[in-house]
Amino acid sequence: MPTIAERLPSHGVRLIRRWPVRGIVANIAVSLILLYIVLAVLGPYITPFAPNQVGAGPRLSPPSGDHWFGTDALGRDQLSRVVTAARPALLSAVYAVTFAFAIGTVIGISAGFLGGLWDGGLSRVVDLLFAIPEYLLAILVIAVMGSGLVNASLAIGIACIPRFARIARGSTLAIMERDFIDAARLCGRGGVWIMRRHILPNIASPLVIMTAINMSTAEGAYAALSFLGFGIRPPEADYGSMISSSQQYLLTDPWVVAFPSIAFVTLVLAFNLIGDVMRDHLDPRSRRGVSRFSASPTE
Repeated sequence: MPTIAERLPSHGVRLIRRWPVRGIVANIAVSLILLYIVLAVLGPYITPFAPNQVGAGPRLSPPSGDHWFGTDALGRDQLSRVVTAARPALLSAVYAVTFAFAIGTVIGISAGFLGGLWDGGLSRVVDLLFAIPEYLLAILVIAVMGSGLVNASLAIGIACIPRFARIARGSTLAIMERDFIDAARLCGRGGVWIMRRHILPNIASPLVIMTAINMSTAEGAYAALSFLGFGIRPPEADYGSMISSSQQYLLTDPWVVAFPSIAFVTLVLAFNLIGDVMRDHLDPRSRRGVSRFSASPTE
């Protein structure tokens, strides 16, 4: 009996073989991301205690059968707070990268397609944003907009816009040399139609790679801002604020800092692994490098 792959057309088989999320590393990364998504969605329903419940246990109690991750300085259950903190961690990365992707892609494609003064002006704006350190730019934006999950995410997104703009502009300039762009213009197609139907689909791969890689960067930046007090407002659980409020107990009660730190590092690592896998399978130069090293000596 033919297998599913044999019943699919050859194009479908090629797509399966080139699917970016595959392999042991990719499966681990996807499993971790799915775990965090489940925790973010079901966290309030599966935690043993309310995350902000003061006195759920003795103060600074070590891990035990009643409190698997121990308790913090206010007697709040650490496991409940670590699980609940998965939601703002994921939302901050999604908000920031989505905003940066949308604005940066529009700026980059417009600059590369229009050229001339438009290219020069938009490129100078991007260069100006690049010249300002990202964390400083994010703090300046928060100083104007105020702290909080959404505002901090938008501040990080503004800091990430230049990355997407550079990638989109460079890829657009390469696509503009292709014959089908000239053919579309000869057919009377407008600029917006060409950018939407021809340029954007052909530069999707580097943008997807940049999106996956920047998820970990955005999450790390949000945790840093939250550590400084610019993230979600207390007493809500958040990895950065949990680490910040518990750092004084690092030597005497290390579990208070260890568990939120491990959860944060695991999430960033999963985002990094997904970004590396997508880059290896969507970047043509990476695919050529893989095929070259995997070839037999007799070839």
